[in-house]
Amino acid sequence: MESTTLWYEGPLAAFGVETTGADTEHDRIVCAALVVQHQPSSPPRVTRWLVSPGVEVPAAATRAHGLTESHLQHFGRWPSPVMEEVGRALSSHAAAGVPLVVMDAPFGLTLLDRELRRHRNSSLATYLGTGVLCVLDPRVLDGHLDPQRPGGSALADLCAAYEVVRQEGDDPHDTAARALAALTVVRSIGRRHRDRIGAHRLAELHARQAVWHAAQARGPQAWFAKPGEALPDPAWPLRPELPHAA
Repeated sequence: MESTTLWYEGPLAAFGVETTGADTEHDRIVCAALVVQHQPSSPPRVTRWLVSPGVEVPAAATRAHGLTESHLQHFGRWPSPVMEEVGRALSSHAAAGVPLVVMDAPFGLTLLDRELRRHRNSSLATYLGTGVLCVLDPRVLDGHLDPQRPGGSALADLCAAYEVVRQEGDDPHDTAARALAALTVVRSIGRRHRDRIGAHRLAELHARQAVWHAAQARGPQAWFAKPGEALPDPAWPLRPELPHAA
């Protein structure tokens, strides 16, 4: 009898970015990483991109990711060719049917989409073409499968909750190391909740996450929000383009 490999034991890719800030419409990518792992025991294949964004890098952003404006100007590449390479890389994995792990997908993928529009006059959907991007977001998966779990939903919290040990000596600012950690968390979530999501087809799991994220975005914070306070966007894994996006 032919054995079936469950999705969390098979090939996965993970994508992560560092940015000039948290505004997906106006901020810029300064570093990106793509990690590919064929199975849990396989060594990951890592691609990194360092970007000179052409805009000021705020001190708060540098404190968050450790990349100074001077360093990026000296060692980063111009955004246009980088975004082209990233778009093609994600398209290639989508065409091959490899799921893409993205921690807080609406942030990272929306930023990438806006950068592609800004520098390549294109969109992420255009780069994907007929390929289908199946996204796995550890924050959404954990929030639905274990909503009463104590602790937060940051990557460090998820690593602790799912017993994912970062490699000793990992730079906390290393985008690739965090992408790999997110990928490993997703594998652990799949194993822990095998009875609930292990047998799902990837397309089904992608669609379910969109529903789960919307429910999470419209959760308790919607009830307790102050008048005029912005609520989390229910769109997942990509936020729609605003009419006047930069």
